[in-house]
Amino acid sequence: MNGFDLLRDLTESHGPVGYETEPREIVVREFERAVDRVRTDAMGNVVGTVEGDPEEPELLIAAHMDEIGFMVRHVDDDGFVRVSPLGGWNPEILRSARVRVHADDGADPVDGVIGAIPAHVRDTESEQDVEDIAIDVGLDGEASRERIAVGDVVTMRAATERIGECVSGKALDDRAGVWAMLRAAARADPDATVHYVATTQEEVGLRGAEGVGVDLDPDVAIAVDGTLERGVPGVDAADRVTTLGDGVAVKRKDATVVPTPAVVRRLEALAEEREIPYQREVAANIGTDTGALQTAAGSTPVGAVSIPVRYHHSTVETAHVDDLTATVDLLTAAVEAAPDGLR
Repeated sequence: MNGFDLLRDLTESHGPVGYETEPREIVVREFERAVDRVRTDAMGNVVGTVEGDPEEPELLIAAHMDEIGFMVRHVDDDGFVRVSPLGGWNPEILRSARVRVHADDGADPVDGVIGAIPAHVRDTESEQDVEDIAIDVGLDGEASRERIAVGDVVTMRAATERIGECVSGKALDDRAGVWAMLRAAARADPDATVHYVATTQEEVGLRGAEGVGVDLDPDVAIAVDGTLERGVPGVDAADRVTTLGDGVAVKRKDATVVPTPAVVRRLEALAEEREIPYQREVAANIGTDTGALQTAAGSTPVGAVSIPVRYHHSTVETAHVDDLTATVDLLTAAVEAAPDGLR
């Protein structure tokens, strides 16, 4: 897979909601090789601009670089760390997870684990909420409090690896989208001005994308994100949303947006013209930056492309290599097409 090292660097970096420093540094590095101008705004969004014909309409491509995580709310007398969620977690996947606590003062991070209940004593009726999680950092209360404070952020630790025809790891939602955007920026040769944006705080309400709309007013905006893929045993075909390996998804609907029909049709036409495999997406329980970009600067024509991701919001998120490639190809096609033709 071309570009796997970059995807691994992005997904293994730590950048929870509001604290996206590590992935931001990677994005800035890659933008400096591919665009004319790079800036970071007060929300932490990174904007890489390719200057084009000023008479042409402008295009914006966005992908969010934050990942779900936690924030420390208490360190108890035995050294265990209690947390509050940053983004949406399924508590079932958290037992036995490896985590990293990031000190707010810049000190070395502290690694830990979320404990598991031994099978010998497990109550099969017991349920766990995120607020019940206790992180074990291997220190007593005094030592733990010396290194960890209320307000420190916590991320998962997980390697990104190839499994069969797929890639699996944490934060493919949406570092895979960031990766695709960066790859398209390096490859595309647009005539019009294009703003590539790595946004922040998408996982808690599309907040970074809302801020982007204050000082950028594109003629067309397209967001790329992960979407649900539930092609696993026990899930009805009608509930699977997308299918791994069937190509990039062109969104028709999600919980935050109904993309502009003309933009949707043009994206599908570009995919067909360039023989890029794609599938249509209709989702109900997810949202993307597209929803914020549609209204942040008034009314903006928008489209959305999605990477099918299995096991969403876990440390083993999984995407098919062919879908990743198709996403880069479609973004490149959209960037090289006249934005006026996308409306």
